Amino acid sequence: MRKFQIKVDGKVYEVEVEEVGGNESSVGTVSVPQPVAAKAKEEPVSQKTIAKPSSGPAPAKAPAVAVAGEEVAAPMPGKVLQLKVAEGDSVKDGDTLLILEAMKMENEIIANTSGSIKKINVAANDMVDTGDVLLVIG
Repeated sequence: MRKFQIKVDGKVYEVEVEEVGGNESSVGTVSVPQPVAAKAKEEPVSQKTIAKPSSGPAPAKAPAVAVAGEEVAAPMPGKVLQLKVAEGDSVKDGDTLLILEAMKMENEIIANTSGSIKKINVAANDMVDTGDVLLVIG
C-alpha cells in the first residue's frame, strides 16, 4: 500500500493505492479521499499538479440569509436540476425537495423533518458545492 497526497481546489487529500500483481498493466484500488491537515512545507516541484479546465470565473452566489429551522445541505457538489417545492409549502419527512445532478446521476434530496419551507437558497441550473445550504425547513 502506497500513500499519496493530492491537492484539488486548494484542499489536500490523502489517497492510498495498492498494487495488484506484478505487471505494469495492474489496476490499483483507491480509498475514499479524506481531507488531511495542510502541511507547512511546500510539495516537491517534481510532483505534478492537475488543474481542472476553467470556462471563466464562476458566477457569484448570493449569500444565504440565516433563517431559523432545519437546514438542508448539499451532500455532494452538483447541479440543481429541478425544485420540487416552493417557499411556504408544507413537507413531511421523506418528501422529495429537489433533484441534484452529480456525476451524471440524478439524486433526490429528501426532507429529513416535517414542516414548511422557510427559505430556498438555490434555483434550477445552479451549481452547488458539498455543504451548501439548499433550503431551510421550519
